[in-house]
Amino acid sequence: MNKAIQTSFERIEKKYFLTPQQAERFQAGFRAYVKPDDYPTYTLCNVYYDTDDFRLIRASLEKPVYKEKLRVRSYGVPAQEDKVFVELKKKFDGIVYKRRITATPFQADSLLNGQKTQQRDQITREIEYFQRFYQTKPKVFIAYDREAYQGLEDPELRITFDTNLRYRLDALSLSAGDHGAPILDGDLTLMEIKIPGVCPLWLSRLLNELQIFPTSFSKYGTCYQQHILKNNQTIFTKEARYSA
Repeated sequence: MNKAIQTSFERIEKKYFLTPQQAERFQAGFRAYVKPDDYPTYTLCNVYYDTDDFRLIRASLEKPVYKEKLRVRSYGVPAQEDKVFVELKKKFDGIVYKRRITATPFQADSLLNGQKTQQRDQITREIEYFQRFYQTKPKVFIAYDREAYQGLEDPELRITFDTNLRYRLDALSLSAGDHGAPILDGDLTLMEIKIPGVCPLWLSRLLNELQIFPTSFSKYGTCYQQHILKNNQTIFTKEARYSA
């Protein structure tokens, strides 16, 4: 993607699960107010980093006022010379803050392995501090196919539809392909609405009309609970949980 790269975000994010019928009706109702994003369809690939005892995602699932996570993200499967995003994503009191830098896959690995890089900007220093404190490692790969729209009156309003949510616990490299096993059963679509301010009236009316309600959902959290935790029960004793 060659559009101008945004390195910091601050916004409200709401998630909704839609049946195929709801998705069809919602998209029919919102077309007068949105347009396809500059890059309307793509696959998002993510490698989530965590501690050996999954301290970050366990804390996040307890729904604290403040939580944070670290991931490396690419749009599609990156080649050696392509750029990926190293992202710190934080949520405080319902507001999502995202800080990210771009790097090649090799540079991203070097940074997260504790090696000094030539980038000395503020966000890079924040990532370095995060890694010194948590010493995280790649733990899960998650990918999904996305369809993206932005508001006509407010381009910062974004509505996305994610399908084919999938994961793998091996080959934890973005360059290893976007294959994986399903995270969820069924044919639901995950819709995310990203709003910089107040929700537009037309959007509130459409959601109410179709009886579409927000849900608390984390791709990584769900993958951890339904797939990782079941395979690692011996790791997560009560003593380990409270020693983190």
